[in-house]
Amino acid sequence: MKHNTNKKYNEEFRKMVVELYRSGRPVKELSSEYGISEVTIYKWIKKYSPITTIDEEEVTLEDLKKLQKEMLRLKEENEILKKAMTIFARK
Repeated sequence: MKHNTNKKYNEEFRKMVVELYRSGRPVKELSSEYGISEVTIYKWIKKYSPITTIDEEEVTLEDLKKLQKEMLRLKEENEILKKAMTIFARK
């Protein structure tokens, strides 16, 4: 079976494939059934499978990436505010 590497799958579909895997379906079977490479499915599994934190919360790799982006944005805003405060403190 030839796989079309140009396919774009929506997030809902990717999560569904991961759920099928988590419910016991082998990656090889999912790959054949949906025409998706096994490597791609493993990437989705990594991206959408929850990670349990120290305080027993579950987050996905996707959630962590979003949190890191938000944290960077907030750090940048914080630096801008610190600079603005030093400018206003001089006046």
